[in-house]
Amino acid sequence: MSEGSNGADLGLVEAGPPRSPLTGAVDWRLAARTGGALVPAGPRTSRYSAEQVVSELAEASRRAEGPVREVSMLLDDRPVPSARIVDRPGWIEAAAASMALLTDGPDGAAAGSRFAGKPAGVQAGAMLALLSTAILGQYDPFTGEDGTLLLVAPNIMAVERALRVSPSDFRLWVCLHEVTHRVQFSSAPWLAEYMRSNVATLGAAADEPPTEVIGRLLTEVRRRRGGTGADDPGNQGVIGLLRATQAPEQRAALDRLLVLGTLLEGHADHVMDAVGPAVVPSVEQIRAAFDKRRKRAVNPVQRVLRALLGVDAKLAQYVRGKKFVDEVVSTVGTARFNVVWTDETTLPLPDEIDEPGRWIARVLG
Repeated sequence: MSEGSNGADLGLVEAGPPRSPLTGAVDWRLAARTGGALVPAGPRTSRYSAEQVVSELAEASRRAEGPVREVSMLLDDRPVPSARIVDRPGWIEAAAASMALLTDGPDGAAAGSRFAGKPAGVQAGAMLALLSTAILGQYDPFTGEDGTLLLVAPNIMAVERALRVSPSDFRLWVCLHEVTHRVQFSSAPWLAEYMRSNVATLGAAADEPPTEVIGRLLTEVRRRRGGTGADDPGNQGVIGLLRATQAPEQRAALDRLLVLGTLLEGHADHVMDAVGPAVVPSVEQIRAAFDKRRKRAVNPVQRVLRALLGVDAKLAQYVRGKKFVDEVVSTVGTARFNVVWTDETTLPLPDEIDEPGRWIARVLG
């Protein structure tokens, strides 16, 4: 966040620069620099308020751990790392570093010429700049020995002001969601490698003529014009077009990642609301105001940007995922639901997210 004459930078704890020098498909160092240059300023605040929000978020992330583990029944003996409180440029740097490790591995750059990743790096940086204004928090399982929990202080402050809710309650409420993600990955260590392998499959260049890719895209466009794809919530907007250009193996990897994301986000929302009444006094007011904000209409330009960045698809994940988790837990209880974290064979299939009974019948018998 930029600092004004009577403002303060909320990035009191820096995320640090990307650690991998990327010169392959995407130059993530350039993406981080580009994003940092383009990112809009966050809310202005006094130095005292800036220090207070950083301190309170750090404490809230620690307070959230116990209730999340108790309600989720996900227990392990791994250490609880401290959250990293960042500003928008700090989140961009951290996100670029994570993508570097995720796409190219810890040993450095993807194969390619020195300048191959520059155009994509600029584009990625612009996208990160836009996303950095909407991210409240994020658990990154790919950096640090025990992952990294990031909390974006200026965005949290901006939303709590817009919603006119209790800052302390809202900060803890956000931490409940993000800490749930940390608990998910610490309790099921195989999840990180599962995500990594599917991302690798998704990013692999398909050995096929461009005409075949274009042909699949045209087929999808014609299908949409005929109205035959409207009933598939996982196949709408930019994601549907992305799937249409992919080879079957990559399409399957994308579907697996989408289902996993839906499960992770829905479970985090489920746990956040289950814990909320006991530790967040104004949770009902916060949830109502937050959901209303999610659904708020946007202008046409914003609508296009939301589609291109997958924001609307992300919001759909919360709704569909929470409905899945709520129904399974109400039917079989939390302990039996937690079988879902056993391995990749117990994750829901794409057609089970909207029909939880099918997952119960297949996995729990």
